[in-house]
Amino acid sequence: MIDYKEEYTDLARTQAALRRNTPEMIGKFQEVAKEALKEKHLPTKTKELIAVGIAVSVRCESCILGHVRDAIKAGATIEELSETIEVAILMGGGPSTAYGAKALSIAEHLLG
Repeated sequence: MIDYKEEYTDLARTQAALRRNTPEMIGKFQEVAKEALKEKHLPTKTKELIAVGIAVSVRCESCILGHVRDAIKAGATIEELSETIEVAILMGGGPSTAYGAKALSIAEHLLG
C-alpha cells in the first residue's frame, strides 16, 4: 500500500501558499465550501461522497485527496466510496478509472 503522507503534506503546503497570496478570495471560497457541505437535507457524508465522485470524474488529484479524507471523517465506508467511484467512472469514462483507483487506494490507506 502507498503511504500518502507526503501527498497530504504537499497539499497542505500548496494550500498554504494560496492562503498567503489570495487570503480574501480563499477565505470567501472556504465560506462557500463550509455552507455547501453543511448538513441540511443531505448529511455531510453524502455531500462528501458527491464531492469524491465529481473529483474523480473531473480528474482533480488534490480534490480526491481532500474529499476522500473528509468523506471518511464523515463516516463513509470503503463500500460507499467504491459505489461512488463506480458512478464517477460511468460519468467520467475510462480516464476516471485511474483516478477512481487512486481514490480507493487513498481510502484503503486512511482506513488502514
